[in-house]
Amino acid sequence: STSHTYTVTARDARDNESARSAPVTATTQPGGGDPGGYAKVGYFVQWGIYGRGYLVKHLDTSGAAAKLTHINYAFSNIHPTQHTCMNGVNKATTPNPQDPNQGDGAGDAWADYEKGFSAAESVDGVADTWDQKLAGNYNQLKKLKAKHPHLKTLISLGGWTYSKYFSDAASTPAKRQAFVKSCIDMYIKGDLPATGGRGGPGAAAGVFDGIDIDWEWPGAEGHPGNHVSPQDKNNLTLLLQEFRTQLDALSATTGKKYLLTAFTPADPVKIDAGWDLSKIFNYLDFANVQGYDFHGAGSDNSWEPNRTGHQGNLHLDADSPYNPDFSVDKAVRHYLDRGVDPRKLTIGLAYYGRGWQQVTDGGKRGEWQDAKGAAPGDFPEEAGTRGYKNIASRVPGCTVHHDEQSVATYCYTGNNGQWWSFDDPWSIGKKTDYIKANRLLGAMVWEMSGDDGSLTTAMHNGLR
Repeated sequence: STSHTYTVTARDARDNESARSAPVTATTQPGGGDPGGYAKVGYFVQWGIYGRGYLVKHLDTSGAAAKLTHINYAFSNIHPTQHTCMNGVNKATTPNPQDPNQGDGAGDAWADYEKGFSAAESVDGVADTWDQKLAGNYNQLKKLKAKHPHLKTLISLGGWTYSKYFSDAASTPAKRQAFVKSCIDMYIKGDLPATGGRGGPGAAAGVFDGIDIDWEWPGAEGHPGNHVSPQDKNNLTLLLQEFRTQLDALSATTGKKYLLTAFTPADPVKIDAGWDLSKIFNYLDFANVQGYDFHGAGSDNSWEPNRTGHQGNLHLDADSPYNPDFSVDKAVRHYLDRGVDPRKLTIGLAYYGRGWQQVTDGGKRGEWQDAKGAAPGDFPEEAGTRGYKNIASRVPGCTVHHDEQSVATYCYTGNNGQWWSFDDPWSIGKKTDYIKANRLLGAMVWEMSGDDGSLTTAMHNGLR
């Protein structure tokens, strides 16, 4: 934040000057940050309202909404043939994570804006009616913002499963212009496709304050089947420029500032392949740097099923057998060494764990040891992942350990048992110290349903 102090004097036609007024100090905040000057960005996932039973209301009742500065809503898909922002469909992704067409044409308009919430489920205790043009999570976000006016909400485009067609949408000037216009019309102006008696022109106006680009990954490997081009890096810069241009043009008519952010990789190879760090921050308000998923088995054991590893360590672990390996600090240094303003970066925190089973102790309490695949997860289709709040309750006997050197939390049930890597209040405290020491903008969270309250409290207390 920047403080400016003003005093005022008056001068008449004869050049007589009054006494100075009392000083007035005004403080400007970067990127919609809170008065403490730190951004605290939480992802709310569309599907959280189902098996996780996590509603927008819970952001309020848990106290999280009062602590966060931004909420990113995950995710909007990209139309497979028109290459525009897509909604108004109710089509599930296919169950196979290796399916190259897993996310094609998928979406959940029901969760987004069709579903009626009861009074008990609603942020303000008022039930949705059958004839509202806006219901679902979007309407709940609007109610949440009314209750917490400091909050900024962004629609997140893409994600792991919905990034397949980003390369196409960014490929030519005409495509970029059409894609950006479609996203602004749909999510900023609020022109939702009519479906189930909901939606229509302006139905979602006022829900979103900006757009978050979650392209995983330009110029690099992502979900099987993703379209990737050597031109992605340059085209991404041009796409961000087009978003900034059209958002600013809208600002000129509404008087409102619209945010543009991105989720960016921790892997230096992926950063260099897709993100022109000398240019993109001319258009982005800030970037949320991935601070997790450094290691994991994968739900179908397609990733690293045979060896445990920290998924979100702050520093490189001297004992890691991987070369190269990853850390939050290694990622941040890559950005800063290339001239990125630290106040344009947040680092990601994991409100979930990644776990393995049948893990050998190895005299290292399971760290970097042999394993036999993903541990059971919160849901059958999510082997190897559990929300933070479910690790202690559903993995009995998992003793928590803190690796002081790499700043990583893990728990282990003992030889041939389960081993889980996650963030906890201890590691979040260390990471918020790091954020402050390096003058970063703040922290981002994936994702809010995993919290028992202690993680957001730790982040908030650490970033006062």
